[in-house]
Amino acid sequence: MAKKKTKKRKSEKRKQRRKKIREKTEAKKEKKLRILAIGDLHGDTMQAKKLAQLAAEKHVDYVVLTGDLTFAETSTDYLVGPFAKHKLKVLLVPGNHETLATANFLTDLYSPYVYNLHGKAIKTKNTGIFGCGGANIGLFQLPEKDIYSTLHKGFSKVKKERKKIMVTHVHPSGTLMGKLTTVFPGSTGVRKAIKRFKPDLALCSHVHEAAGIEEHIGKTRVVNVGRKGKIIEI
Repeated sequence: MAKKKTKKRKSEKRKQRRKKIREKTEAKKEKKLRILAIGDLHGDTMQAKKLAQLAAEKHVDYVVLTGDLTFAETSTDYLVGPFAKHKLKVLLVPGNHETLATANFLTDLYSPYVYNLHGKAIKTKNTGIFGCGGANIGLFQLPEKDIYSTLHKGFSKVKKERKKIMVTHVHPSGTLMGKLTTVFPGSTGVRKAIKRFKPDLALCSHVHEAAGIEEHIGKTRVVNVGRKGKIIEI
């Protein structure tokens, strides 16, 4: 009887090892997702045009806009259009300088190239991307519990994907990037979502002084993408 149990345990261990080898092999074969992430354009149409050209040249899979496209909604012209002109796939969330209605308007205007991620998600290359716009300050304010619940809504659609990317405008609380400002508090809702959902990558903007800063919350890589844009592969 003892010998049978030992043989069974060894057989199960061999199966587990083979499974891990298969998973590693599949991961190596899997093509990486390439994105150009941009935030805080604040109406800079020339920068939008320049970054659209860069995205086309680098053959990115998606352009991710992390909010504050406008400056208090003074104009929405030529901010998303340059990306759509190149037929680039764009994912966006509103910032605290534009409302959800404006984000929906831009999505409808530049359909089928643009998708508003607020409370939603997409699946691509074994990666789930979900998001929440707005912030705890500005035109489009959300309470922390709503920020978390909106992220949860999107995450629930992609939780089985191998990799996950979370997109917000506001940065998580308790981070280095939050220490660079006394005006814009970090979001406890975003931090809670990172700790609960454990995305591989979390993209944000909001704090201009923190553009380009990367840090980690647990195993999640958190990147403040900034207006210059950042190409990321995952």
